[in-house]
Amino acid sequence: MSNMFPVSRPRRLRQSPALRSVFQETEFRLEDLVLPIFVEEGIDDFVPITSMPGVNRIPESRLAGEIERYARAGIRSVMTFGVSHHLDATGSDTWNENGLVARMARICKDTAPELLVMSDTCFCEYTSHGHCGVLHGHEVDNDATLINLGKQAVVAAQAGADFIAPSAAMDGQVQAIRGALDAAGFHQTSIMAYSTKFASSLYGPFREAGGTALKGDRKAYQMNPMNRREAIRESLLDEQEGADALMVKPAGAYLDIIRDIREASRLPLAAYQVSGEYAMIKFGAAAGAIDEARVMRESLGAIKRAGADLILTYFAMDIARDGI
Repeated sequence: MSNMFPVSRPRRLRQSPALRSVFQETEFRLEDLVLPIFVEEGIDDFVPITSMPGVNRIPESRLAGEIERYARAGIRSVMTFGVSHHLDATGSDTWNENGLVARMARICKDTAPELLVMSDTCFCEYTSHGHCGVLHGHEVDNDATLINLGKQAVVAAQAGADFIAPSAAMDGQVQAIRGALDAAGFHQTSIMAYSTKFASSLYGPFREAGGTALKGDRKAYQMNPMNRREAIRESLLDEQEGADALMVKPAGAYLDIIRDIREASRLPLAAYQVSGEYAMIKFGAAAGAIDEARVMRESLGAIKRAGADLILTYFAMDIARDGI
C-alpha cells in the first residue's frame, strides 16, 4: 500500500527560530537603505509634516547636527530635497553656486565626508508653478529643461554631491546630465536615474513635505502606472544614456517592475518607498490595524526580495535605532 503521508515536508525547515533564520533567503541591511531628507531654508525650527508622522522639514541652520546624528546611527546615504523660498518660473536657484541645492550638498559633505550624498535633481520645489521644468504655455518643454538639469547637476557636483539623481522625468535627461558633468570635469560623479518613475497617487504627502506649488498633475511626463513594458524601456534607455544606477518609484505597488528591471539590467537597482507608502503604514499602525515594526520590515524585505539593491525609505532611522 502506498504511503498516504507526504514525502516532502517544507515545514521541517520552519520548526524553530534558528531553522527559520538559517534558511531565510532574503536579507536587507542598514547599509542598503537611503534616507530622504527635506531641508528648508529661512526657518529656525523643525516643521512636522502632518501627513508623514515622525518626518520633519529640517531647518538649513540645523542640517549639520542632523547629518551628524544620522552618521552616528549608521546611516550611509541620504537623498537631499530642498524647500526653497526663492521660487521663479525656471527654478534658477538650483544652478546658483550658493543656492539651496549647493548648500545642502556642501553642508552634508563637510559634516560627514564618508556619507554618500545623493542630490535630487529636479525643479518642482524651486519653480513658482510646481512643475519639474520650463513651462511653455501649459506644457513642460523637455529640451529647455534638459539644459537646466545639466546646470543644476554641475552645481551639485561642485558642492560635493556623490550622486546626481534626476527625477524630472524628461526624455534624454541622463544623457544631458552626463554630458554636462563630463564637460565640467566631473567624470567620477555618478548618476542614479529615477529611471522608471510613475505618475502615482502615492506621492500625496510629498507635496506637503516639499511645499510644491503644483496645480494639476505630471501625467504628461511621468509614467502611466498601468504600463509594464514601457517601464522596462524607460530604464533601459537610461542605462544606454550612461546611468550608473537605476530606480523604480514607487516601490511597494511595483514589485513586478522591480523584478522585470532586475532581470533586464545588470546595473545596481534602487527602489523608492514613497511618502504615501510610509504614511499608510504609520496611520494603519496608529489605528491599531497593523503592527508598525513588523509591517515596516516586511515591506522593506519584499522590495529587497523583488530585486532592489538599495531602498530609499523614510524608515531608515527607525531601522538604525531599533535594528533589522
